[in-house]
Amino acid sequence: MTEKEGSGSVKRTKGVWSLLALCAALCGLFVLLFFADNKYETPPPYGRGGVFALKEADLAGSRAVFLIDGWLLRDDRAEDLPTWIGEFSNLQRGDASISPHGTAFYTLKLRYTGAPITVAAAFPELFSDYTVSLDGTVLARGQGNGEIVFSLSQGEHVLTVETVSRFGYYSGMYYPPALGTPDTLSSIRNARSLAYALAFLVPLALALFTLLLWRSGGAMSRWFALLCCFYALYVSWYFVQLFHLPVAPYWFLAENLALYGLCFCVIRLTALASGGERGGAIRCAGAVMLALPAILLALCLLIPILPWAVIAHGLFTNFYYVVTFAYALYFTVRGSLGQSWERRWTAAGCAVFGAGLVCNLFFSNRFEPIRFFWQFEWCGLLLAALFGGMMAARNRRILLENAALTQRLEQLVEERTAALGRVLEERKAFFSDMAHDLKAPVFATQSFIAAIREGGIGVDSELSRYLALAEDKQREMARRLQGLSALNALDQIRGSLEKVSIRALFQDVYATHRGEAEVAGVHLVVEEPAKDGCILAQTEKLELLFENLIYNALRATPAQGRITLSAALGEDTITITVSDTGCGISPEELPFIFRRFYVGARNKEIGTGLGLYIVNTIVEELGGRISATSKPGAGTAFRLEFPLFKEHKEADSGQ
Repeated sequence: MTEKEGSGSVKRTKGVWSLLALCAALCGLFVLLFFADNKYETPPPYGRGGVFALKEADLAGSRAVFLIDGWLLRDDRAEDLPTWIGEFSNLQRGDASISPHGTAFYTLKLRYTGAPITVAAAFPELFSDYTVSLDGTVLARGQGNGEIVFSLSQGEHVLTVETVSRFGYYSGMYYPPALGTPDTLSSIRNARSLAYALAFLVPLALALFTLLLWRSGGAMSRWFALLCCFYALYVSWYFVQLFHLPVAPYWFLAENLALYGLCFCVIRLTALASGGERGGAIRCAGAVMLALPAILLALCLLIPILPWAVIAHGLFTNFYYVVTFAYALYFTVRGSLGQSWERRWTAAGCAVFGAGLVCNLFFSNRFEPIRFFWQFEWCGLLLAALFGGMMAARNRRILLENAALTQRLEQLVEERTAALGRVLEERKAFFSDMAHDLKAPVFATQSFIAAIREGGIGVDSELSRYLALAEDKQREMARRLQGLSALNALDQIRGSLEKVSIRALFQDVYATHRGEAEVAGVHLVVEEPAKDGCILAQTEKLELLFENLIYNALRATPAQGRITLSAALGEDTITITVSDTGCGISPEELPFIFRRFYVGARNKEIGTGLGLYIVNTIVEELGGRISATSKPGAGTAFRLEFPLFKEHKEADSGQ
């Protein structure tokens, strides 16, 4: 056996043991519920022969007595027939030729010994019109849940429940009444209401949560959301009966529809969990599970008309339970022995649901909860909890995987960035060396051309034209080399950002370029701001920036012209303006002046096309913006906007 096969065998063994442990835990829960929360397993007293004997101690404390045995039934077919509540679900009593509907009278004598006491009697889920009487006095009428409060004194009291059924497959009194003090019955009712509220809201919350995964979570998330919705619809019967809603007489249709939908969702989920959603078994299951609900709903509609439809509906419903559980068990075993832990968890949850169906099938007349749920409803709630835990674990795993992928991606980005940085450094070094090495031959070529012209020997008009072309190309090459050198000089400025005062910056710029301006006969004027401000920058880059701006202004401004530096402080920015009274820039050229290697018509002979490009690059690196306005013949103004250094402002306000 290979290592891989051994690992698979271990996983299958663990899957079997996990499934067995789950079944054992589920059986333990059902056994506990059967004895601890079951009306049919409560201690005496019990009724017999139409009499229910009670003592004062039977109603002491928080104990309730359930009136299950000792009733006498009278209808069109029987006179004082001894029965116990839950023995028959309708008045047919197993005879398909008899109508399940009609009028029935349930009579029980309450024989009480003890001091007078105020008690209440609760009649749950009467799916018929009812009238409750005590000693011939009518105490309650209605449909759905009923309750009466009366004084129980020593002696015999005749309790009569009249039911009138016209439709539905439940008729008569099917659920045992409870007798106890008003506080005791209120406590039981509150516990059940809270339990069913949780059973209704928790699956809906899980369904809403799953809606977020409908696109990314796949088919399993969608079917789980549908299962939660069907379960919430199924348990809502409790509130329909509790609040006597007008739809109560017809609610069995919605309840059956929810149950059929639940079963179909179980089949789909177990199939998806085992990976068998494309097999023949699931296709067969789909046909059966879609056909049976259609038959069952048709039978529900025929129940008020055809007597045999009630028994046929019960048989088909039981068959539907068996088919559902068989498919759930098949896919559960198939899915739990392999696949991922999520699929095993899903399949185990569906096995729980299938077990609930079986309990509902075999214990329907032997179990009725006092305070909580039926076994089937317990299983549905456990299933929703299992899926909720699985979804939470799944999302946690996805988040961890995303975090790991993000960390790996960041690491790859750092590695590629470092590699790209090395490549750029190598390119910069290459261009720097190339610019340095080409300077000598370029200027040598210029010397050779000048020597030929000065010698004049054999220089005719054609050769002179060729020499002129060579000089143009040589000057173009020299300008490009000069620009390449300027770019290399910019790249080599790598100092950290530091606080720079605008007043100090203007003083340095004036001191540096005053001499050049005087030689050119141009007035260099610096207008310092009324209030100083600071920016974060590299001093070398600022020097290079103003060097290019003032150099361009000097070339464009005639003698006796003016170049002005000024600054304006805003709330969050500092705007520096460099303006001149030179020749200006034409409107056609203005949009392109910051492009690399763009040379205007006036500067084709001497410009490199990199000065303003370098200025724009520096401004953007420092987080600023640059714009230019110009009027031909009147001058040009460049506006540089930089973020104001905040710490300086806070210090000023503190002073």
